[in-house]
Amino acid sequence: MKRIKSFFSYFSLAERILFLSSVATVLLSYFLSKDGSPLSLIASLIGVTSLIFCAKGHPVGQMLIIVFASLYGIISYRFAYYGEMLTYVGMSLPMAMLALISWLRNPYEKGKAEVRVNHRLSRREMLLASLLSLAVTAVFYFILAALDTANLVVSTLSVTTSFLAVYFTFRRSPLYALAYAANDIVLIVLWTLASIKDPAYLSTLICFFAFLANDIYGFINWRRMAKKQAESPTTKERREAS
Repeated sequence: MKRIKSFFSYFSLAERILFLSSVATVLLSYFLSKDGSPLSLIASLIGVTSLIFCAKGHPVGQMLIIVFASLYGIISYRFAYYGEMLTYVGMSLPMAMLALISWLRNPYEKGKAEVRVNHRLSRREMLLASLLSLAVTAVFYFILAALDTANLVVSTLSVTTSFLAVYFTFRRSPLYALAYAANDIVLIVLWTLASIKDPAYLSTLICFFAFLANDIYGFINWRRMAKKQAESPTTKERREAS
């Protein structure tokens, strides 16, 4: 009971409402679907839980993303969305591991479970991220085409947004949430097409609507975190020491 109270007290009222609404939406979509996939339900619940922790800059969010990426890869494989499978298992999962290490090594304050926000990326790094995303997209396009991936163009676009999202997550930039929001929109289209053919994937589709709401909030909260950290005595001391 104490752990449950501690869990909820960590989040603000707005965050609790967002999290519980996301969970309720995912559960409702699953029980309303006669052909709901239990694996999709589990992945969706883990996914929305990971995002609320990521929005707070808590490393637990990255741990849960590792689990989510593994399950989502299995779900994508079953529907022949090989782009999603390769993106999450081959890119999002290992990048989440690297991001976890980065977040653990860069706490805002010693002993505090909040990552230190990378306030601003240089123009050179933004250009590098863009070039890398284009290169990854080009490579994946031909791989996915060779695998006869369903909805090839949308699947390829998902690779682009996913790469930018995981890159910015690793770099501890608030832009990670905007990239994930863009990816959510792409995936909403992708899983709408899948749900039309097989209603069992309705809970996965609803999952990404919940993801979109969480990622928009994540960007807003990371901007707040960046401002708070920039004005804190800890950050000022760090600047003076450097």
